[in-house]
Amino acid sequence: MDFAGMNYIAIVVAGVASFLFGAAWYNVLSKPWRAAAGVSDDQIKASNAGANMARLLALTLVAQLVMAWVLAGLIGHLGDGQVTVSNGLISGAFVWAGFVATTLVVNHGFALKLGMLTIIDGLYWLGVLMIQGGIIGAFGV
Repeated sequence: MDFAGMNYIAIVVAGVASFLFGAAWYNVLSKPWRAAAGVSDDQIKASNAGANMARLLALTLVAQLVMAWVLAGLIGHLGDGQVTVSNGLISGAFVWAGFVATTLVVNHGFALKLGMLTIIDGLYWLGVLMIQGGIIGAFGV
């Protein structure tokens, strides 16, 4: 099997795009997410105190970049000429179905949060992986 390599510009663009998607997703769904997670407005306000939120956002961006890097590596393992938008989307969907959705179902189930929280978070991670896979595939090697 030939390894197609990685396009680091695509990885950065994919990481930043998925970070921005998360900002929009959870801005729109903040009230249903808080209700499903059992997080009060007071808890959110207390956690948003300056440096704490800045650190959390920085950590989130780094996590998105790592995820894009790993996804690019997986897509690259398809071989030369296989880093395409279609294969990026398929790879993102497979990673979501095999690792992310299953993990969320187990974690949320044991936390007694299975339901709306799993749907909101699960669709968010599907969006992240589809955005990243599509961008990585579009940029190619």
